[in-house]
Amino acid sequence: MTNQTVSSPSSSSVREVEVAIAGAGFGGLCMAIQLQKNGITDFLILEKKGEVGGAWRDNHYPGAACDVQSHMYSYSFETKADWSKRYAPWNEIQQYILDTVKKYKLRPHIHFNQEVVSAVFNEGIGKWVIKTAGGETIMARHWVLASGPLHVPAIPNIKGLEKFKGKVMHSAEWDHSYDLTGKKVASIGTGGSAIQYVPEIAPKVGQLHVFQRTAAWVIPRDERSYSAFRKWTFKALPFTRTLHRWRCYWTNESRLWPILNPVLAHAGEFFLKKFISYQVKDPDLVKKLTPDYTLGCKRILISNKWFPTFNRPNVELVTDDIREITEDGIITKDGQARPLDCIILGTGFIVDPRIYMKSFELRGLNGHTVQEDWKVSPTSYYGITTANYPNMYQLVGPHTGLGHNSIIFMIEAQVNYIIACMKKVKEKGADYIDVKPEAMTRFLGDMTQALQGTVWSSGCKSWYQTADGINFAIWPKSTWRYWLETRHVNEADYRFVTCGGVKGAGKTSGNNVAGVGGLAGEQAMARMAQR
Repeated sequence: MTNQTVSSPSSSSVREVEVAIAGAGFGGLCMAIQLQKNGITDFLILEKKGEVGGAWRDNHYPGAACDVQSHMYSYSFETKADWSKRYAPWNEIQQYILDTVKKYKLRPHIHFNQEVVSAVFNEGIGKWVIKTAGGETIMARHWVLASGPLHVPAIPNIKGLEKFKGKVMHSAEWDHSYDLTGKKVASIGTGGSAIQYVPEIAPKVGQLHVFQRTAAWVIPRDERSYSAFRKWTFKALPFTRTLHRWRCYWTNESRLWPILNPVLAHAGEFFLKKFISYQVKDPDLVKKLTPDYTLGCKRILISNKWFPTFNRPNVELVTDDIREITEDGIITKDGQARPLDCIILGTGFIVDPRIYMKSFELRGLNGHTVQEDWKVSPTSYYGITTANYPNMYQLVGPHTGLGHNSIIFMIEAQVNYIIACMKKVKEKGADYIDVKPEAMTRFLGDMTQALQGTVWSSGCKSWYQTADGINFAIWPKSTWRYWLETRHVNEADYRFVTCGGVKGAGKTSGNNVAGVGGLAGEQAMARMAQR
């Protein structure tokens, strides 16, 4: 199909493409590159901001770096010989993304500053009608959601936050023009971002109050740089780069063993507690910084600087709840007031798509909406396809998040699966593919069973869960299992539909799909088993 302009009911111009992709981060760019490699050049990427990079464009706070090894946090088809360190800083990752975009000539396919506000499936023609805040209307045969789960900052609901007259910034919206030198600063949150920026700003500020709700398990970080000789070897002998990448992969996979076996996790806790005691001098602080939940239940963080930071005289760890924020500071539940110049929100992101997509119209067959279908919890088939949303695919969807390895590995497996789905549609002369509700329910049951007996079922609260405690985010198996299970499309799990009927799907017609009540009921029953 070639690009063309067609007339819409409102008489505005509509651009028609084979594939529309939302998001120009690692996922969307990987999708675009593999489409090109498979001879599909009629695609576009809709990016809500003015540059590519996603999380690595936005997260440029002091000390921002990846917690996955550099050689694993890159595409397998576009490895890099000259990573500076074992864990690359944000700017080096962002440059890698920019270089990749340039190499594969992707910019002409990207529409910047075009945030998608609605996507509605037109069953009559078997295509998605996509609208953006910038006024574009796109009609696409295939629709790929590659926005990822880490792009909407979570702003805590704390009484009085809007009244504070000093500087307020989220870690994903860092204002480098604001000078922290000598300032009285509060950092709210102790997650992956905070453990990186807190040690970096502590020597600059006059006083730093770190507000902790839950302590994090933090393991040592390998900060070594790659020598010039090692970089030369990686470049001159590419197989050494491949071997190093596989070594990183299997090292990461070994981290899954204690997660799947809480007995091993508890053994690991013993050594990490010794690590905390060794790095922190004050016994009271050691107690406050030691988690009370099973290792691995929440994401394990890596840092050599986090714990020693609390030995500094200008750093205070605050574990009392915040009562309110005033015009000039924070008051905790015990009544103590702390005057402040700046509040930094290290509170992460909204990862539940039901929340960050609440104002986004996503409508599939027979009026299905994700707000209704995901009322209990986000649900899909291998985190990629969702019943009643034909030709729609997700990257890093439900049950594909990781706590131990590189998400790029998962993204590549998902992209290959999506392209296989597209090829199946074309081979069968169908207009669209739609996963069967029973296949999705079967997958959900498998995830529910796999989660049982792991540290993720040990009772702690994490961002992997909905507010009701349902784990919707994690892939609870080895990543090689995911790769193995998504290598091929099982046609029996799908309906292939033409706008005049169904191909290869028995007596089911294009309009005869599972009702809202039936599908939601199946999801609810399976999800309740995870509580």
